[in-house]
Order: sequence, then C-alpha cells, then structure tokens
Amino acid sequence: MKPQAQLTLLALVAGLIILLFSAAFVVSETDQVIVTQFGEPRGEAVTEPGVHFKLPFIQHANYFEKRFLEWDGDANQVPTRDKRFIWVDTYARWRIVNPLRFFERLRDERGAQSRLDDILDGETRNSIARHDLVEVVRSTNRQEDTQLAEVGEEATILAQIEKGRQEITREILEAASARVADADLGIELMDMQFKRINYVEEVQQDVFARMIAERNRIAERFRSEGEGEAARIRGERDRELKRIQSEAYRTAEELRGVADAEATQIYAEAYNRDPSFYAFMKSLEAYEEVIDSNTIMILTTDSDMLQYLKRIR
Repeated sequence: MKPQAQLTLLALVAGLIILLFSAAFVVSETDQVIVTQFGEPRGEAVTEPGVHFKLPFIQHANYFEKRFLEWDGDANQVPTRDKRFIWVDTYARWRIVNPLRFFERLRDERGAQSRLDDILDGETRNSIARHDLVEVVRSTNRQEDTQLAEVGEEATILAQIEKGRQEITREILEAASARVADADLGIELMDMQFKRINYVEEVQQDVFARMIAERNRIAERFRSEGEGEAARIRGERDRELKRIQSEAYRTAEELRGVADAEATQIYAEAYNRDPSFYAFMKSLEAYEEVIDSNTIMILTTDSDMLQYLKRIR
C-alpha cells in the first residue's frame, strides 16, 4: 500500500474514532442527562446507566445529579414577633426529580441555588416574624423548666412554648415546598434546618447583662438559703455541745460527790482508830497551808508541835 493511501486510511480511522466519541456519552448511576440541540432539549431525560448515543457535534449531553444536593443560605437579620432582632442561618437538602423541567426553568444548579435563596429566605423571614423568640430557640417545654416555673418566682423567665423550633422548621419546609411545586421547577425539597440563631450585635450586651443579673439573683437566693441552713446547723451544733457539756458536768459532779463521800469515810475511819494522831496530821496540814519560809512561829511549852519536835531531836 502506498504511503498516501496509508495516511488516508489513518485519517479515516481517526475521524471515525472522533465521530464515535462525539456521538457516545456515558451515564453513571449518580447522573441523569438531558440531550440538547442548539440549546434546546431533545427527548426525555436519560436516567439509565450505561453508554448512550447522540448526534455528533450537533447535540450536547447536559449532566445533572441524581443525589441529594445542598443549599446553604446566608445569615440574615430577621425580626421576631416580639421585636427581637436575631441572626438566622439556615441550610436545606434538595434533589432534581424532573431533569427536563429543571433544565427548562433553571438551566443549572447555580440557577436553582439562586431561586432557592429567594424561596427559603423569604419563607424563613415570614415564619419567624409570626413567632416569638422563645418559640424559635426552643423545641419543647422541658420537665425541669416546668418544675422551676411552679416555684412562682421563676415563671417570668420560663415562658411556655406552643410550637417550638421543630414545628417552625416544618412550617417553613412545607411553605417552601408548596412554592417550589407551584413554580414547577423540577426539584424537590427534602429537608430544611436552622444552622445558627443568635442575637444581633447591638442587643447582645443587653441580653448578656440581663442573663447575668438573673443568674446573680438566683445565686443570691441559693446563697441566702445556704446561709440559713448553715445557721441552723450551727445552732444544732451549739445546742448539742451544751447538752454534752451539761451531761459531762453532771457526771463529774456525781463522781466528785462519790469521791468526797469515800474520802470522808476514810477520814472517819482514821479518826476512830487514833484520834490524837488524826488531829496532829490535820494540824500539820494546816501549818503547811499557812506557814512559808518567812513565817516566825512562837510555840508554848505545852504545844503538841513543840513536844513532837523535841522528840525528833
């Protein structure tokens, strides 16, 4: 074969390959495809996985996700029914259920995100404006809060809710889903949740100050109750101490009385055995009490003490 014929054959093979690749497109399990010709859709969406074909160079395959997609809203400043301005940040999950209608109305995911911004942000603002702040930040009336509210003094800060955050979220999702269905956008909202709820910067300090004051008041009440309990315990302690001291004093006096009686009995027995010696010993005890080293004593000749000293010499 001549070289020129070989080049022609190679060019034809390359052209066929290029034509084949241009005509074929692959659909995966996570994709769905709309085939367009000069920007206009041709036929129904291709959702079956596998290799499919289209007109080369003229038609184009537009891929769309089958899986759930994420919508992440911007934080917005929203007023509640009780005139509290808060920052609300939300997110949602959605999916494409009708690729052909989706392509006709929104073209691509960027167009869908922009449309969802209008729908979800608007319904979020409308729903929050119909409810008080406590309904937005709480989901249920907790049992411990109800018990505290029964005290009476705490009832002013523990307002009971009627719907709560989960119910408000469901309302927003239902209203937004209805608007999406009415607009026939080819998408379905699966879920919507609050990501963050916070006070605006201008009122945060006032709210924190009020919360601190309230906590201080409750702490002061507990502190007062603790001091009262401490005073009661100290009173019981002092009363118990006095009782123990009184019983100890009574026991000591009883023992002292018994000891004095025994001593008196011993003294009496000693006196009965030798009265003169007993009297002499008592005299010595008396002298020991009243006489010191500087005392001068004058004894008569008939003094028992003098007679005793003479016998010692």
